[in-house]
Amino acid sequence: MAREAARRSLAPVLAGRDGGAVGALAAELACEAREFALDDPAALASGLHEIAVVLHCAGPFSRTSRPMIDACLAARAHYLDITGEIDVYEAIYRRHSEAQRAGVGLVPGVGFDVVPSDALAARLAEALPDAVALDLAFTTDRGGASRGTLVTLLERLPAAGCVRRDGKLEVVPLASATMEVDFPGLGRRSVVTLPWGDLAAAWRTTGIPNLRTFVGASPRTIRRLRRLRPLVALAGWRSAKRALQALARRWVSGPDAATRRAARAFLWGRARAADGREACASLSVAEGYSFTALAAVEAARRTLAGELRPGAWTPTQAFGRELVDAVDGVRWDALR
Repeated sequence: MAREAARRSLAPVLAGRDGGAVGALAAELACEAREFALDDPAALASGLHEIAVVLHCAGPFSRTSRPMIDACLAARAHYLDITGEIDVYEAIYRRHSEAQRAGVGLVPGVGFDVVPSDALAARLAEALPDAVALDLAFTTDRGGASRGTLVTLLERLPAAGCVRRDGKLEVVPLASATMEVDFPGLGRRSVVTLPWGDLAAAWRTTGIPNLRTFVGASPRTIRRLRRLRPLVALAGWRSAKRALQALARRWVSGPDAATRRAARAFLWGRARAADGREACASLSVAEGYSFTALAAVEAARRTLAGELRPGAWTPTQAFGRELVDAVDGVRWDALR
C-alpha cells in the first residue's frame, strides 16, 4: 500500500511503532516517517498532526482500531482500514452519529475485505429488492493467507463460525455448511462457511436479514475442519490463542510477490426472495492482497478528493460501486 500510494504521487506519511522499519521503507520511497505507538495517546495525537486521512493497517483490528479511531475523531482525520473482523465493523458502525458530529468519515474494510463482496451484495440487492437471504462466496486459483490474516482469524476463537439470521449475528459450529459453486472462469468448487466481514457490511449495505459467507476449500480440508470442532473451545483460552498466533507469525509467510502478481480471486453471490426467486452474480479481481493495496489506496485518494461524507459507512455506501470498478483487473460476469 505504501508503494502504491507513492507510485500514485499521494505523498503518504508512513507511521508505526517500529521507527527503524518504518524509516527504512520511507527512505526507499522518499516519504515522511513518523514513529508512535497506539497505546500512547499523546504521541498518537502528535503523530496525526496535519493528517487528513488515516489508512490503518495494523491488526488484529479488535485491539488497534479503537485507539486509532479515537485519535482520528479528535484530530478530525478520516479513518479507513482493511479489517475483515465482524466485531470491528459492528463497533465502528455504532459510532456513526459520533463521526457525523466530528465531521469525520469512518470506513472499515477498504481492501479485499470487503470492497468486491460489498459491491457484489449491492448489485444483487438492486436486482432482487425483496431478497430475504444472501450467500456470498470467494475462492482463489492459487495463493494463500498471510500471517496477519491468520493471526486475526485466530483472535476470534472460540467463535469459529457465524451467520446472520433474521438480522442478528448467530454463532454456529466450525464449517457448519458447505455447497458447490460454479465460479465463472474457474469452474466448480466446494465452499464452506467462514465468518467474513460481509456479515456486518453487506447487512448494512443491503438490509437483507439472512446472510452466510463462504470460502473455497477442498472436501478433505472441510472434513479436517469439522474434526477440529472439539478443540475450538480450548483455543479460546488466552494462552492457547497466543501460542497459536506466535506459531502463525513464525511459520506463515503468505503468498510471495510472483503469486500475488499471477493469482486471481473469484467471488460469487446469490440473493433469494421468500417466494424462491433468485439472482446470481459474480466477478473476479486481482489476488486478494494485491487487490487490497489497489483498492485501499483508491479509497484514500477519493477521500482526499472530498468524496467521503461524515459518518460510518461500508465501502459501497461511501464510494458506490465505482470504487471496485476503478481497480485494475476487475471483471464482472453477467447477472443471472
